[in-house]
Amino acid sequence: MMHDMTSGMMWGMGLIGLLVVIVLLLAAAAFVKYLRSSSKGGDR
Repeated sequence: MMHDMTSGMMWGMGLIGLLVVIVLLLAAAAFVKYLRSSSKGGDR
């Protein structure tokens, strides 16, 4: 019973970590794209 609980918690932690990594990657990509467009586009 305890083993099932711990494995489930570890699974949840891994899933949350994966989601956090994906969100960070998307945010970084959007930030880079924004910086590139703002620096190239000028005063928009």
